[in-house]
Amino acid sequence: QVQLVESGGGLVQAGGSLRLSCAASGRTFSNYAMGWFRMAPGKPRELLQTTSEFVAAISKSGTGTYYPDSVKGRFTISRDNAKNTVYLQMNSLKPEDTAVYYCAAGDTWPIQYPLDYWGQGTQVIVSS
Repeated sequence: QVQLVESGGGLVQAGGSLRLSCAASGRTFSNYAMGWFRMAPGKPRELLQTTSEFVAAISKSGTGTYYPDSVKGRFTISRDNAKNTVYLQMNSLKPEDTAVYYCAAGDTWPIQYPLDYWGQGTQVIVSS
């Protein structure tokens, strides 16, 4: 089992920045590719594997990353395997980035559904 705990969400004005963190415990962190996903507030966790929106992914070693066009150039994913933590730096935030953000771990690269483990989520609200 891998336990994932996100932090760093909050309320920010459009154009602002936030950095999310996801701390992992349990099995060897570096054995997993990591991803960030988001879902509209109020949607049940049961929908994560099917309706969450992919935001960013990073390979097990951290040398590979990819992003969808919606966040490319604004978001940056990174990881510190010594600290068992993955980060998401979010700049130039827009109101449409408002969501609950989840980190997830998978043993394949590129990362793909279904993922093996999910965190509990951290809410990001971007005001206009």
